[in-house]
Amino acid sequence: MMHNLTIKQMSEKLRAGEFTSVQLTQHYLDRIDKFDAELNAYITVTPELAISMAEEADKRIAAGDAELLTGIPVAHKDIFCTDGVKTSCASKMLDNFIAPYDANVVTLLKKMGMPILGKTNMDEFAMGSSSESSYYGATKNPWDHKAVPGGSSGGAAAVIAAGLAPMATGTDTGGSIRQPASFCGITGIKPTYGAVSRFGIIAYASSFDQAGPMTRSAEDSAWMLNAMAGFDERDSTSLERETPDYTIELERSLKGLKIGVPAEYFGEGLDSEVSDVVKAAIAEIEALGAEVVEVHLPNKDLAVPSYYVLAPAEASANLSRFDGMRFGYRCEKPNDLEDLYKRSRSEGFGEEVKRRIMVGAYALSAGYYDAYYLKAQKLRRMVRDDFIKAFNECDVIMGPVAPTPAFNIGEKSDDQVSMYLSDLYTIPVNLAGLPALSVPAGFAQDRPVGLHIVGPYFSEAKLLNIGHQFQQVTDWHTKMPAQYQ
Repeated sequence: MMHNLTIKQMSEKLRAGEFTSVQLTQHYLDRIDKFDAELNAYITVTPELAISMAEEADKRIAAGDAELLTGIPVAHKDIFCTDGVKTSCASKMLDNFIAPYDANVVTLLKKMGMPILGKTNMDEFAMGSSSESSYYGATKNPWDHKAVPGGSSGGAAAVIAAGLAPMATGTDTGGSIRQPASFCGITGIKPTYGAVSRFGIIAYASSFDQAGPMTRSAEDSAWMLNAMAGFDERDSTSLERETPDYTIELERSLKGLKIGVPAEYFGEGLDSEVSDVVKAAIAEIEALGAEVVEVHLPNKDLAVPSYYVLAPAEASANLSRFDGMRFGYRCEKPNDLEDLYKRSRSEGFGEEVKRRIMVGAYALSAGYYDAYYLKAQKLRRMVRDDFIKAFNECDVIMGPVAPTPAFNIGEKSDDQVSMYLSDLYTIPVNLAGLPALSVPAGFAQDRPVGLHIVGPYFSEAKLLNIGHQFQQVTDWHTKMPAQYQ
């Protein structure tokens, strides 16, 4: 079946004329029509746009003007502005917002000639770890419909796991690419902060947000990241540096690689089955010629409290623009300007978003800025310094993506602290701005588990090389839930 092919295989078959982009795109649209009503992984499906873009891609292929990704469909997380398409951030606040321009990432993939299948479901304004806070309802995990797919990019992970898209864009603020990748048994990479433009991505926490690819395999992610990365003058945080070829190291041997395994990652709170899966995956990579050394990240436990001061503080500022005046939701018949602001925001935002806005506004308020926000920034530096010190002793750090496999829908809805702790291993990476990869490594409690691989700044090619070599000797990334095969 077409949806079981790798991106490179799809590209080769498109050029060989074995099928057209229109046929490939229609295949995915048919699968969406068949399966998504139950999964709820898409917010918006764009069949007319997808087919028209596929027709243009077929013309490019016929003319010999195609690149590797030309003609291969993509789904976008509904946080990327897409010209002429509803861009909602899974919020009632933006339920009526039709984006008037494209995010930079969308522009780059359009230039590649990639048909857009639609916009994927997510936690509202990317605030969550389960994709349950969406105004459009929770997304289900394709491996077990009782389970969450992770968040906030849960819809993107679910469409890949179920074969409803070959690749999808995601964003990662505290683990929102890697945790759903782990929960759904796919591959996802968060690049170095600034490597991919944030222009046109509706902001949650500006110093954390980073876009990245979500695919079946590390090789597929490398090809997609090649298309997404690069300097963008419209984004003040975009890094002005030559963009490397992320596929160039894929076949490199792992002999001599030094893997750092933090003792702090395998203590209390980690599910024993998840621990066994991760240790087995590390042993598999060790058998390829790598060396394992113990490293320490002593301030790991400071990451979550630091993040949940800093990220809500930035969110409270970023979301102040949603006031019912210029775009988005506006309350009915306001009594005056103050009533318009209050009711538009209280009715337009969901509970988790309001909770984080309030926490952030409190942390930034007079009298509390030094006690909370400034202290959290100091903790952020300590977490970053731990990684820098550890990388003096190893090339990469490996461990679990999350302390458990996917939990059940509703299980943590009334326990926000427990929900926040599901990002225990991913948040430190965002605090430091480092790149990190999640690759499928096995199953615990019959649900997927990912291996987390963290590298120094700009080491994406090395991470993808490790992921690819691991996937040459394992088949976890090829597995699909039975009902979607």
